[in-house]
Amino acid sequence: MTASPASRRDRAATTVDEVDLLVAAWRAERPDVDVAPLEVFSRVSRLAVLADRERRAAFASHGLEPWSFDVLAALRRAGVPYALSPSALIRATLVTSATMTHRIDRLEQAGLVSRGPDPDDRRGVRVALTTAGRAHVDAALADLVAAEESLLAGLPAADQANLAALLRRLLHPLES
Repeated sequence: MTASPASRRDRAATTVDEVDLLVAAWRAERPDVDVAPLEVFSRVSRLAVLADRERRAAFASHGLEPWSFDVLAALRRAGVPYALSPSALIRATLVTSATMTHRIDRLEQAGLVSRGPDPDDRRGVRVALTTAGRAHVDAALADLVAAEESLLAGLPAADQANLAALLRRLLHPLES
């Protein structure tokens, strides 16, 4: 017999996890400190570690690393002709100019991007996704989404939407 969604939620709400144990231990040792924020951020940290493992696995199966996926994904999201200036890539990936130059060099050597003249700036350069680069990033994205769907499988779609909205509300003022 399959449990109803409501009974699965009730069980999940009464399940004790590692963070519950951690928080209980802190409350016993430091009753003078309100450790309630640990209930959120310790879970977010643990989830980030699990998500990072899944992301790395999804990328590795396509010969990519997180940094290479980030660059290729920025180019892919740019739309046809899948090309951006190095400075646009720096803004999209939050790395230094020297780091981006090194990353573009490595991706170019792997045949995943190419450099060419910027049609809008005779002195500028455009980095473009190659056909191979597009195939790699598209396949890695599909595996990434599948892995992340698996991580979220314990939450109904409405809860996933609520969680996304709450995280957006938390992050927005911090990133502004």
